[in-house]
Amino acid sequence: MYYGFDVGGTKIEFGAFNNKLERMATERVATPTDDYALLVDTIADLVAKYDQQFGVQGTIGLGLPGMEDADDATVLTVNIPSANGKPLRADLEAKIGRQVKIENDANCFALSEAWDEELKDEPAVMGLILGTGFGGGFVFEGKIFSGRNHVAGEVGHMRMPIDAWFHLGADKAPLLSCGCGKKGCLDNYLSGRGFELLYQHYFGEKKAAIEIINAYQQGEAKAAEHVERFMEMLAICFANIFTANDPDVVVLGGGLSNFELIYQELPKRIPKHLLSVAKCPKIIQAKHGDSGGVRGAAFLNIK
Repeated sequence: MYYGFDVGGTKIEFGAFNNKLERMATERVATPTDDYALLVDTIADLVAKYDQQFGVQGTIGLGLPGMEDADDATVLTVNIPSANGKPLRADLEAKIGRQVKIENDANCFALSEAWDEELKDEPAVMGLILGTGFGGGFVFEGKIFSGRNHVAGEVGHMRMPIDAWFHLGADKAPLLSCGCGKKGCLDNYLSGRGFELLYQHYFGEKKAAIEIINAYQQGEAKAAEHVERFMEMLAICFANIFTANDPDVVVLGGGLSNFELIYQELPKRIPKHLLSVAKCPKIIQAKHGDSGGVRGAAFLNIK
């Protein structure tokens, strides 16, 4: 039995999968964001509960919004303060008595989608999340590529390309600060949050993404101007990412990925920003939605 945990800033989602990768159990509990010992105990208690229920010792994979330090295995995660700087994997292994694997949640999302029946034969699958933030994961030949420092796929902390900056208006574009301490990170521009921030910057009105999209669909002029500006910026930024990584398929997740216009516009806009020999990869919406993180975490232990 394969156990997956999607550990977020507000909730922990658990999933148990059998050898056919069918989901056999689901449970959600609150994340103890301020109590590290309780966080470890909460995960360990879920493992013990489902070990007893299924009569086996399941393998354990965790996806979380952050990553392990490649040298000392402490966790870097802003959204789960109780775990930040702690040796979470080692403490869980000592508590549970078996191996634990930890990966960035965007990598887990990408792995979940890459292992779907429709994509399992694709050599290189990239998962990009247009949610509260912007992030990604790479899966090559069915395996996550996380890099030497476990930061491969952290596309949200690439800086805005110069051509995208000029597109926004070099003297008008907002230079947004990021939680990582830098400025101009894509996380603040390509995310659902960025979609809203840019609208507010250019029009002086604070609106939710869904309100802007609804206004666009009703033909409202400001919304149309905003969506046009955003789509071209998105195309330029994606083209830069694709030039560096050249994926076969790109799967989009997160709330903004539900905006269907993205799948119509990007394949038309991206090619002019690529090298002349390059073709735009297939861009599709995630099939497994919010379940992707827990599925991918469970699959970390499958050879």
